Formats: sequence, structure tokens, C-alpha cells
Amino acid sequence: MLLARYQFDLIEAGCDEAGRGCLAGPVFAAAVILPHNFKHKLLNDSKQLSEDVRYKLRKEIEKKAIAYAVASVDNVEIDEINILNASFLAMHRAIDKLHLKPEFLIIDGNRFNKYQDMPHHCIVEGDAKYLSIAAASILAKTYRDDYMKQIAEEHPEYNWHTNKGYPTIKHRNMVLELGYTPYHRRTFTVTRPQLTIFEEGL
Repeated sequence: MLLARYQFDLIEAGCDEAGRGCLAGPVFAAAVILPHNFKHKLLNDSKQLSEDVRYKLRKEIEKKAIAYAVASVDNVEIDEINILNASFLAMHRAIDKLHLKPEFLIIDGNRFNKYQDMPHHCIVEGDAKYLSIAAASILAKTYRDDYMKQIAEEHPEYNWHTNKGYPTIKHRNMVLELGYTPYHRRTFTVTRPQLTIFEEGL
């Protein structure tokens, strides 16, 4: 069972991102503040859930959260600052958008760039341990999926409506055959038969 909070003294927001390992599109992040008594038997790491369940949970999260926000960093910025820093920046932007300012952050993963002077704690696999991080993972994932489905209409040959920009074999082959679109991350190098990502810190 996922835990409600990491600590109970300060207003706590959970943060997570989606799209870090993709060849194309932005990285999205979400920040979520849940009520102390929030419970949902299906809420879990978004990667463990079906698409239908994720979208149903998104409605519940948005209805019952005290505050939530979603933000992104596009592929051009990713290429400029690298994907790790872009993931942190997307989380910062999401926190900026919260209508209620949190006092403590819990972050999925093992690294984070400090947000202002706010205390935080990084939690490996936090989206499978804490409700607010799991909720953030669902919002980030579903909003990014919506975006990728939208731009897939411009470039249907890359199959983004199903692969969402991740490096599937078909996606990599199409990049090698047709080249990059304006949405591709140019610092993510595609080779046959493997994908090599050149980025600092990963």
C-alpha cells in the first residue's frame, strides 16, 4: 500500500516526470498536493497501470487534489541543457504553477536541483511508494501522451500515437530513414540496432 505522506509537519507536494527516455517531444512534469486522507485502491506508479486506468485516475486526482499543476520543457531546451536538467526544470515549472505553495517536496528518483529554499527529499521508485508522487506520475504521463497524440497527426510516419516518442524499433528505423522532425531531440543519437543517449549524469 502506498503511503500518504513522507512527513506530516509541512505542506507536502509530490513531483514526478514523464518522457525522459524519449527521442521526441517534451519532458512533462507534475506537482501534486493531496489531502491527508486521500485514498484510492488503484493509484500506483503510472507505468504499472493501463492507459484507461491512468485517465480515470487523472479525473479523480484533479477532482480531489488540494492543488496540482503540470508543466513541460520542450525538445529544443532539452538539447540545450540536457535531459536531466530539463526534467528538474519541468518539475520547477510545475511547482511554480501550484496555487498553494508547498513547504516540502518529495521527488521521484535520486537527484534533484533544489527549488528555491524549499526542503526536499528524493525517493527512488517514489511513484510506487507515495500517493502524491504516484499522482504526479499519472498527470505527467497522461498530459504528455495527449501532447504526443496531437503532434502525431503532423508526422504519422513516426507512429507517435502509439509509441509516444519512445525509442521503439520502428521509431528508430523511421528516424534513420527519414531523419529528424522539429520535435526530435538532436542530442539523442539513434544507431542501429541500439539507441545511445549522450547525456551527462545518466
